[in-house]
Amino acid sequence: MKKGSFFERSELTSHLWSFRREFLWVGFFSMVANLLLLTPTLYMLQLYDRVLKGRSELTLLVVTVVMVFFYAIMVVAEWLRSRLLVRGGVKMDEAMNAIVFNSSFARNLKQAGANPAEAIGDLTVIRQFLTGNGIFAFFDTPWTPIYIAVIFLLEPFLGWISILFCIIQLLVAWLNHKATINDIERAQKAGSESNSWFFGKLRNIEPVHAMGMTGSLRERWIEMHDHAMTRNGDMLHKQHRQQAFSKFVRYTMQSLTLGAGALMVIEGRMSAGGMIAANVLMSRALQPLDLLIVVWKPFIQARDAFFRLEKLFGDFPEAPAKPARPAPLGDVRIDGLKATVAGRPEPILHGLDATFPAGSVTAIIGPSGSGKSTLARCLVGAWPEVVGSVLYDEEPIESWNSQELGPSIGYLPQDIELFDGTIAENISRFGQTDPAKVIEAAQRTGIHESILRFPNGYNSQIGEAGGMLSGGQRQRLGLARAMYGNPSVLVLDEPNSNLDDAGEKALVQAVVQLKTAGKTVFLITHRLNILGAADRVLALKEGRIEHFGPRDGVLEVMNAQQAARKSVTPGSAG
Repeated sequence: MKKGSFFERSELTSHLWSFRREFLWVGFFSMVANLLLLTPTLYMLQLYDRVLKGRSELTLLVVTVVMVFFYAIMVVAEWLRSRLLVRGGVKMDEAMNAIVFNSSFARNLKQAGANPAEAIGDLTVIRQFLTGNGIFAFFDTPWTPIYIAVIFLLEPFLGWISILFCIIQLLVAWLNHKATINDIERAQKAGSESNSWFFGKLRNIEPVHAMGMTGSLRERWIEMHDHAMTRNGDMLHKQHRQQAFSKFVRYTMQSLTLGAGALMVIEGRMSAGGMIAANVLMSRALQPLDLLIVVWKPFIQARDAFFRLEKLFGDFPEAPAKPARPAPLGDVRIDGLKATVAGRPEPILHGLDATFPAGSVTAIIGPSGSGKSTLARCLVGAWPEVVGSVLYDEEPIESWNSQELGPSIGYLPQDIELFDGTIAENISRFGQTDPAKVIEAAQRTGIHESILRFPNGYNSQIGEAGGMLSGGQRQRLGLARAMYGNPSVLVLDEPNSNLDDAGEKALVQAVVQLKTAGKTVFLITHRLNILGAADRVLALKEGRIEHFGPRDGVLEVMNAQQAARKSVTPGSAG
């Protein structure tokens, strides 16, 4: 298949296309239900034109029983198509939720500020539309011409009137779309921005409360919320006006159809039964078109969600399968590593080259803004825009399967993120919990005794983002998570920033044990008292390696440079 050809399906379209059997069956049951909607028309024709004229009770009984039987089949068909759609929606969600999660995760890793809930919300919008009443309108609308064809059989003049009225109904729907689409988009955008801003401030509730920022932030949120409510109110007012006008048009057309039918009866061109039947058929013909107006907003929302998901899948497709590899031994090398960020002309890191053999402990130091934390994120493959290579055992980090490589990496970011769950779950990275490994990691960081003092020990809930823990406990728990399972490479960014003397001593002992076990450890730090645990030092300055080598040699050179700078002082005026 040629790329870009008309018949080439996107990943999202391909997944939806895989449910074509369910939709074909829904179409079949929709056909049965819509054909049987002719039952009341035929029943009335029989009543007015045969039963009432012949005064036959047996005929009345037979046509009534047939009518009830057809209604029963129609109800079963509608129930089956609803059941199929619900089951199809569940299957669609099961088939796509992992893909949406992975693509959304990849986007948020590479694009700061992306809305993490948007993709999951878009999948929900599509599923709800495809399993709700909206999709029935699209299955039922094609039957409108069949109803009109039956009206033509009853009386051609009424058939032409029906076509005219359907055109008017479609025109009303199109005008409704043109009149409200911009208001819908503006209202949705304003509401999303207001909610995102509000929940973002809730995540930082402690400084907001402590520094008395609640009032000013509340005023700003109320301003944004009022703007969103104004947009939403404008949209609803316009929609209600459009719906009221649509009702006026629909009721008028139905009554005019009845009046035209009465005229045909007066002229002797059709019977009274035909007049009533034509009016019912006209209502059936307009009903799907009327439903289209009602579901137009959900359709627009589902359409926009579809295009957003399609773009997400296009920008962040499922990664191809990567060859399985044994766990890395811990040899790490960076080759021409350059880290950039969108909107910044200068890179953060400038072509770094260095080799870190297994079993080495490297302290990465430098002033604020020198690129230490960026280098840490590059070493674990978490920086989005990288030129050059980070190699594990001489293999680029991106060539590894992240699920296989992840257990071999221990990472403690500068901003420690814990998750709602138990202490044991957080230490074991929410995977298969090995109690022995959990306790070992906790003991290495010196938090084991503290955990035992919790009411439920390792099964204690820590709350959202570890809100039930102190800063030092969160850091030790993050360290335990990084050390869980004895990973080959550990990257610890400011691991002692919140530790007391006992915690720092436990950290140094743990690093020494890791070095003895042949693990590769990176310590990003401002506090130089932990340098005793390192055997090498890498000093960064403005994104470049200023010094790199054995610890004592690098520190000696740096101390000499500092002494030289102090000795060169401007002379005083004589």
